[in-house]
Amino acid sequence: MGRVVANGSLPFPMAVCAALLWLPLLASPSAAEPTFPDGFSATVFADGVGRARHIAVRDNGDLYVALRGGGGIVALRDENKDGLADRQETLAAETDTGIAVRGSHLYFSSESAVYRVPLAANELLPSGEIETVVEGFPQQRSHSSKAFALDDVGGLYVNVGAPSNACQEQDRSTGSPGLSPCPLLENHAGIWRFEADRLGQTFAEGQRFATGVRNAVAIAWDSESRSLYLVQHGRDQLHDNWPVLYTAEDSAALPAEELHRVTEGLNAGWPYTYWDPHRNERMVAPEYGGNGRTPAEAGKYAPPLIAFPAHWAPNGLVFYDGEAFPPQYRNGAFIAFHGSWNRTPLSQEGFNVVFLPFTDGQPAQNYQIFADGFAGPRAPASPREAEYRPMGLAVGPDGALFISDSTRGRIWRVTYAE
Repeated sequence: MGRVVANGSLPFPMAVCAALLWLPLLASPSAAEPTFPDGFSATVFADGVGRARHIAVRDNGDLYVALRGGGGIVALRDENKDGLADRQETLAAETDTGIAVRGSHLYFSSESAVYRVPLAANELLPSGEIETVVEGFPQQRSHSSKAFALDDVGGLYVNVGAPSNACQEQDRSTGSPGLSPCPLLENHAGIWRFEADRLGQTFAEGQRFATGVRNAVAIAWDSESRSLYLVQHGRDQLHDNWPVLYTAEDSAALPAEELHRVTEGLNAGWPYTYWDPHRNERMVAPEYGGNGRTPAEAGKYAPPLIAFPAHWAPNGLVFYDGEAFPPQYRNGAFIAFHGSWNRTPLSQEGFNVVFLPFTDGQPAQNYQIFADGFAGPRAPASPREAEYRPMGLAVGPDGALFISDSTRGRIWRVTYAE
């Protein structure tokens, strides 16, 4: 039922979406041909599953897909072990982006709560009662995803994005100054910690673990270094809102998307600052008196571990704990970039998956494009023109890497053979 992508040759989509015993759903043809490094290949594990966001894999290989907009959770199983899903079921639930497996429970989030449901042995679709772990998160129109990560000792870390670009008096308006202090930092723009195994918690009971994080959809726990990491979305519209200070080209190339190791008390600088990857320096935001040449106060805000190109939109992060890939991939991070809308007049970029080596919890300074070509043969003028947009990442028990696409609902399974 599936077709193989061998070292970057991807065929047109196959019909692999179905109900319980898999009835085909034909997708429109695609010219996108994702490419991978030598030795790697991919199969279309499933297709047309819906508005796929984050994904999680159980220790038996079952894959769970969170659908945006309350579309529920799609459960996929490869029953004959040929690397292709041949069984699909859907759990009706209020969902958005976050999903994870912890022990015998499947955790998932909506825009306002985190839930869990028990997973019985050999059960693909959870049949138990959905339980509320945390509720009462702020309702917001923008950056509303409550992406989350679970640590190894019972911690639940939830992203609460800023419902704003730069905390201006009038959001996204030319010349509007920033509110000082920014009131949004009280209940937004940070990471909140809760207890993963305690039900009935409220947002008000959570610990504000980190602040100054504009929005971190890509968030993950690394068991090797026992640390939490995130890649945050940088702010927009430096030229639109401050045309005297920034050219359109400046705005397309600034600021960086920032990778941080999240320790308690981290301040990543939003909205008062941004990271300039060309100057390799944290700068004062124009809303707070900066002019593109004014460094932020030294030592007050955390520098990123790695600065990725502007407006690539990091949406997925996973640490590779498998053994099926070559040794250089062990314990490194894969990051899925979804592509953004505001790189004009430069070409749209992102729409890829990068690999970043790690050693003892510290990333290398150079990353590699691991998977590319999702958007199609031509650079899209806008994200809506991209044929596929990488979104979620997960590592299977056999060491395969799964990549979800939010546009056509495709799931790839990436493997390696010498």
